[in-house]
Amino acid sequence: MEKILIIEDEQAIAELEKDYLELSGYEVEIESEGTTGLQKALEKEVDLIVLDLMLPGTDGFEICRRVREEKNTPIIMVSAKKDDIDKIRGLGIGADDYMTKPFSPSELVARVKAHLARYERLLGSVPRENTVVEIRGIRIDKTARRVSINGVEKPFTTKEFDLLTFLAEHPNHVYSKDELFREIWDMDSIGDIATVTVHIKKIREKIEANTAKPQYIETIWGVGYRFKV
Repeated sequence: MEKILIIEDEQAIAELEKDYLELSGYEVEIESEGTTGLQKALEKEVDLIVLDLMLPGTDGFEICRRVREEKNTPIIMVSAKKDDIDKIRGLGIGADDYMTKPFSPSELVARVKAHLARYERLLGSVPRENTVVEIRGIRIDKTARRVSINGVEKPFTTKEFDLLTFLAEHPNHVYSKDELFREIWDMDSIGDIATVTVHIKKIREKIEANTAKPQYIETIWGVGYRFKV
């Protein structure tokens, strides 16, 4: 049974999320304090973390950053804060998704299922021999999940790696933000295409010599993005 860790200080919300997730067949544990929540996230084997942003002790941003330094466990960040800057910051430090309160518990369950399904496919589909994509100085090792730019290895989060790899494997094809969200996050964007924009920005910062004049991932205004070869 897959294990979900909810780090949420609003008990009523945490219990509601727990009930819906348990009805969907998951084993769920709740932690209401940030510091102990971080400890459990790092020490226990969990399959996904539902992480509130504003917590007593250690906040959600710090928890996400610390977890991402050690694990690729999917993280869904939730918050009552609607500012785009919080979403950008959360996704930028490695959260896989960001949901704004209030949201329906059924939507949370749908997103949990999608993230777990994709993560399980990634873990279960490692080929015996390295599969490498190389384009103009970029080397993507799909087996080791490593990216090198002109011989220098760069750190990538799970979704950054998936998005870069998908675009690089489909060069010169223009994809809309909605298409990329469905492909990489395995769900409809539900108006949340800013997630794609943030990830493209973070990828460009790692692969482009000049982000103002990208040589790899090109923006097609009014349409989406394409990887140039």
